[in-house]
Amino acid sequence: MVHGLAENDSVWDRSIGLLPPAYEVWSARLPWSAEGVQDWGTDGDLAGPLARVLAAVPGGPEIVVAHSMSAAVLLDLVDRESRRGGDALARFGIRGLVLVSPFYRRTAEEFDWDTISHYLNDFHLIMEEGLRVHSGDRLPASLRAAMGERVRDRVGPYGWLRFFELYLRTPQLQTGRITVPCLVLGGEKDFAAPPGESVALAAALPDARALVLPGCGHFPMIEEAERFASETVTFVNSLGTGAPQRGPVPDTALEHRR
Repeated sequence: MVHGLAENDSVWDRSIGLLPPAYEVWSARLPWSAEGVQDWGTDGDLAGPLARVLAAVPGGPEIVVAHSMSAAVLLDLVDRESRRGGDALARFGIRGLVLVSPFYRRTAEEFDWDTISHYLNDFHLIMEEGLRVHSGDRLPASLRAAMGERVRDRVGPYGWLRFFELYLRTPQLQTGRITVPCLVLGGEKDFAAPPGESVALAAALPDARALVLPGCGHFPMIEEAERFASETVTFVNSLGTGAPQRGPVPDTALEHRR
């Protein structure tokens, strides 16, 4: 399970407890986490840290669940390796993907100046929404707004550029080469990654199903934890995966959740 930008792996806590006991679950802590490396955005290689945690999972991560910006990092990693003649999915032993609230546009023409203005000038609102969902509306609106701006400032201009560069590259993704089964989950009320983008991404993948959760925003794993877990279980079980490959906990940015 791979968290998105300015989050951490606690984003999965409500859902993990709803998964079957037989599932072995790992979560990653990546440089772009809420407590991550301050200057991660100055490094243009975001795929590298993700590749290292995928490689560190004992036996390989059969299913990767990636949220928000990290879904884009994952697709970018697979695409880049494919263009070099490799197969990242096979290399890491990945048999299925669950892409949660992904950012995706089919054509370059879908990006305009209004798009840039929205994601630049309202970027703090996305950070604020994450705080609201995590806190369960316990934080006063004024405090939440101030904290959202602080998180935005911690991400910084370079971090924002890395996010938006990934987004801008999505029309160039060779999605036809991502042949493993995929579940693309979006939220009906997601103003960060509009639900139409989840539908468009699923349509561009050879073997994918889109599911938009009614009344849900950018964080289905928190806002609709039971539905999120149920749909994930249905997807995982449909793949007929074998027994989990257990092994020692590696010395990486991974946590063996159970």
